Amino acid sequence: MTRSIDDLLALMRRLRDPERGCPWDREQTFHSLVKHTLEEAYEVADAIEREALPELPDELGDLLFQVVFHAQVGEEAGQFSFGEIVSRLHDKLVRRHPHLFAEAEIQDAAAQALAWERIKAEERATKHARHAVPSELDDLPVALPALTRAAKLQKRASRVGFDWSAPGPVLEKIQEELEELREVVADSTAHAAQEEELGDLIFAVVNLARHLGIDPEAATRAANRKFERRFRYVEEELLRGGKTPAESDLQEMDALWDRAKSQGL
Repeated sequence: MTRSIDDLLALMRRLRDPERGCPWDREQTFHSLVKHTLEEAYEVADAIEREALPELPDELGDLLFQVVFHAQVGEEAGQFSFGEIVSRLHDKLVRRHPHLFAEAEIQDAAAQALAWERIKAEERATKHARHAVPSELDDLPVALPALTRAAKLQKRASRVGFDWSAPGPVLEKIQEELEELREVVADSTAHAAQEEELGDLIFAVVNLARHLGIDPEAATRAANRKFERRFRYVEEELLRGGKTPAESDLQEMDALWDRAKSQGL
């Protein structure tokens, strides 16, 4: 049986009913829902990256439920409704596609991407007109994953010319940051400096990813999955010999790791 968005909205109202609703659902606020919304977005990304497409409708449904949940909380507070969310989204999409809904002409996807960013910048300028000093960095949520936010900060700065023109200088910057980190690592009492220099190194690596057209979050998730595959192989091979990792040593585990790598895991 196919359901409509109206069915989902009605169900959400039932879950939040002050008298007959679910105790957990009734207690939720915008703030308490943030972690769940982020988790559901990551689960959508995970299903796509694993190419687990049969799982995708469920994961997208869970993410949609978060939108509906926030809408219900907003409506109860007299702040906004689901209808307003849809209306604002509709109007924004029309506004950002003037080549379809107005008289602008855009030749290809690259030009559309540039136009999209230009329109977003105009929207930010209008939104932040009340600020004494509007910034290119306005409207970048602090709660974004750190790697994603770093890339977005760099991209915004790049639009006004604050950027290198090629990956080469970025690689040099990475080497510079690595040497600075080496210096403070030698001092076991310099934890704050170590944290700062490590952050600078990671930020520079994100910059390289951006110049190479690589999403640093996606690259890191792929590296996580690779590490997991190889470490599980190490565990399984040790188990075949009647051992656990705790009963092995680094040399043995490293040899198994190299074997996993040679097998393309």
